[in-house]
Amino acid sequence: MAQRILLITSSLFGEGGQSSALAASFKSALEGRDVELVERNVVEQALPHLTGAEMTSWMTEPGERSADQQALARISDDLLAEVEASDVVVLAVPLYNLGIPSQLKSWFDRILRAGKTFQYTANGPVGLLEGKSGLILAARGGMYAGTEMDSQTPHLKHMLRLMGIEDVHTIYAEGLNMGEDRKQQSLKEAQQAIGQYVATRF
Repeated sequence: MAQRILLITSSLFGEGGQSSALAASFKSALEGRDVELVERNVVEQALPHLTGAEMTSWMTEPGERSADQQALARISDDLLAEVEASDVVVLAVPLYNLGIPSQLKSWFDRILRAGKTFQYTANGPVGLLEGKSGLILAARGGMYAGTEMDSQTPHLKHMLRLMGIEDVHTIYAEGLNMGEDRKQQSLKEAQQAIGQYVATRF
């Protein structure tokens, strides 16, 4: 049975972004593999910031929702369905001001739902999406991996693990704004790492 992959892209520069280039390398590496790929560009989708009204719609029983609440709840429900149907969640992520794009945060805000992707227990939150894996394709202009300034990687892993996605791998392309030679070498190394990941996983 084909593995189902959900690829989330979040570059403000579309296909011209470096994280989008990593996503393209990932798709190229998948060619000929027995997989089903679903793509979602959270920048093109332009998800609005989460509001109290939208969150309240989730907390309202489906049969008691107004027409407006049904429409609001459907935004999250559709995104959740994609995640639940996937075996692997791939995040192609640029680093903006030491964080993730706000559009990607808006996506996470709609899939991190108590009772759907995690639940609270006496021992803390427990993820409900066990058996899935995650891959982070991280593009950065500087060198941050492994330093205190890399708050992005732990944040992404914490959010994935909150849902029960414990098997998370990260591939970096760093130093992309530190000269053309450094950029090309970093992209080449990332492409090789992506090829190795795909070869061993699919």
